[in-house]
Amino acid sequence: MNEKQKYIMLDLGGTPLTPWCRFKRVVKRTFRIELFIGLWVTIREMFKTLFMGKSHTTKYPFEKMPIPPRYRAIHDMLRLLESGHYRCIGCGLCEKICISNCIAMETRYDENQRKEVSEYTINFGRCIFCGYCAEVCPELAIVHGARYETASEQRASFSLFEDMLTPIDRLKEQEEFAGYGAPTPWADKNIKKTPLAY
Repeated sequence: MNEKQKYIMLDLGGTPLTPWCRFKRVVKRTFRIELFIGLWVTIREMFKTLFMGKSHTTKYPFEKMPIPPRYRAIHDMLRLLESGHYRCIGCGLCEKICISNCIAMETRYDENQRKEVSEYTINFGRCIFCGYCAEVCPELAIVHGARYETASEQRASFSLFEDMLTPIDRLKEQEEFAGYGAPTPWADKNIKKTPLAY
């Protein structure tokens, strides 16, 4: 036995020998004042919610909690605000840095010999939402948006490039500096000119 530990022995009374003594002990331990205080708090809060409209919960499908800007949720692919063309240049850095190996990308050259993405998928069944893909992207094409519903009936849910891309009709709603991995609005002040003139 450790000398530093001090044990306190509780007096629980003797062991009841008859069924009537056992029943009395159960009733005595069950119906204490704490039980009725807990029931009163529950009934009071239920009354406030039902009849006074003071609810502490969020009605999820209709109301959603505000999400902080650095929350790492479902990925978004951003477009260029001037032309509406997508920013992804097909460099493949996001695919290479992905530690859970959930990003798959295929590229091709178009008629102007410009590299474009022909297929881009993210397996959200494997994604751990670490944010490395958003940090490494040189064109700020991929960021983490505010969509956090990842429930799926299948084990692996894939998301295609077009699903994550900002629709053309909602291009004006696209925030330039939204999501984890995007630069802050004051990032231009930190840019330094290179000593070489190209």
